[in-house]
Amino acid sequence: MGVPMQPYELTTCSFIVKIWVEETQEEAGHVTWRGHITHVSSGARQYFEDLRKIIGFMTPFLESMGIDLENNPSSGE
Repeated sequence: MGVPMQPYELTTCSFIVKIWVEETQEEAGHVTWRGHITHVSSGARQYFEDLRKIIGFMTPFLESMGIDLENNPSSGE
């Protein structure tokens, strides 16, 4: 039998973000940032080289929770 969900878990969305740097042999001295983001509860994962992809990946999950990212006062805009 599973552990009962806590009330905050109904309005929580968890992600794991891993970022690393790679230096290619062909372009010695040139580094590329790479990473992936995983949505914890679904296991969905996306790899990226552009950090802006993190927000793009998270957006549908947050919107499904009712978060309006366009009109969110905490968005810093």
